[in-house]
Order: sequence, then structure tokens, then C-alpha cells
Amino acid sequence: MKTTIIGVGAMGGAIVEGLLKCPNIPPSDITISDPCEAAINRFAHTGISLTTDNATAAKDSHLVIVVVKPWLVESVLEEIRESLNLNEQVIVVIAAGVSSKDIARWLDNGNGDRPRLLLAIPNTAIAVKESMTFLVPAGATADDTQMVEGLFSQLGRCIVTEERLLPAGTTLASCGIAYAMRYVRAAVEGGVEIGFKAHDAEDIVLQTVKGAVSLLQATGEHPEAAIDKVTTPGGVTIKGLNEMEHAGFTSAVVRGIKAGMGK
Repeated sequence: MKTTIIGVGAMGGAIVEGLLKCPNIPPSDITISDPCEAAINRFAHTGISLTTDNATAAKDSHLVIVVVKPWLVESVLEEIRESLNLNEQVIVVIAAGVSSKDIARWLDNGNGDRPRLLLAIPNTAIAVKESMTFLVPAGATADDTQMVEGLFSQLGRCIVTEERLLPAGTTLASCGIAYAMRYVRAAVEGGVEIGFKAHDAEDIVLQTVKGAVSLLQATGEHPEAAIDKVTTPGGVTIKGLNEMEHAGFTSAVVRGIKAGMGK
């Protein structure tokens, strides 16, 4: 399936990196476009097609993924609109806070064609095929949705959801990856304070977090049930947890997530 990615900044570039790790997707099937030559030239050795012309890039691909800043979506869609065949091509827009209604209006070619459109919100772990991606059909057919879901499922986990939940998904998963990294940073700093070298502390914390995630995924346990297994009465684990709670750990996480929603 010929795929074009328009915009290869942090997120668009991460998508390209992930696609290049998929053995069933030939690099020759991928085209990327960005007005910044430095952005596309870092993929010059991969065998994918590179261009700085968005309209040209959008012409022949079955799937066109637009990954630009929210305030650039309108101008980019208007730039490529005449190159698109809305009856044949599937369009995915990745831009937080941009509505499907506005996107459909910006894609209006005056012929009454309805875009086969999906909204998507991945996170940057897509570069290593570990994204949590939210997908919203907004004019796409069931087959279109299945195809795009299949693609993003190769790049991590993918949930098909409603447009009203995209802001919450953005906060919980896209912003959430930064929240998780902040915990890692804090734990590493704590590890240094108790005697480990920084790089050793980072290795320990990363493996510990990875282990916690793998356990919860494998067992399906509620996190609190899993915690109970390692909190012996009067032990150091419960003392550490209680100190974190005294400092507002759970409350701080919940407040941070709500703040990402503007609440």
C-alpha cells in the first residue's frame, strides 16, 4: 500500500521510523514530504521517496497521513486538496484539537465528494512500535478503518474511539508518555541519591518500569492488587509508598492529567 506522510517533524518522523521497522512495508511504498530539507534528508539512506512538494507527494498514494502542527492543518490541506482524489484516497490527520468538521470543510473540492477521513492521535513511542494510538473514523468506510487500524496496530496498540474522547486520549497517552518519563527521571535522581551512578540508576529504573508494565499486561491484575503482593506489613515498600502519598503522588498525577484537559 502506497503511503505518504506529510510533515516529518517529531511525530511525523517517529511514524516514519516505526514504518521502516515493519518488515512487511517496503520502503519503496513510503513517500515523505516536508518543506524542511534537513527533516527529510535524515531518511535519504532508507530507500523511501523524499520531496519538499506536499502536493506532489499526495498524488498517488492510497493513504495520505498529514502530521503537522494544528495551526498548519488548514493551509496544508488547502495546498494538497487539488492533488487528492477524495473518492479513492484515505486521509489520516494527526493534529490535536482539530475537528473533523473543520478538516472536511478544508478538503471540500466543490464536487460534493466526502473525504474518506480518519483522525489519529499516536504518541512518540510509535518510533519503536510501542505507541498508544487513538483512531476516529470521520467519513472513512469500515474497510478504510480496518486498514488504518491494521497499520497503526503494527506500531503499538490502537483503539478505535469517538471524536469526543480524543482530547482525553491525547492527555492520557500522548501527554502521558512525558508524565511517565518524568517519573523515570525522578526515580533516577533518587537512585543517585542513595548511591548508584546515574547510568546504572537509569538502567535499573527502566527495567523496573518495564517489568511492572509487563506484569500488569500479562496478569490483567488491578495495579493495587499487584502492589499488595510486594507490600509486607511494616516493610520498606509500604513506607516508601506512604511517603509518596503524603507528598500527594496520586493527587498530583490526577491533577496533571486533568490539567492537560484544561480542567
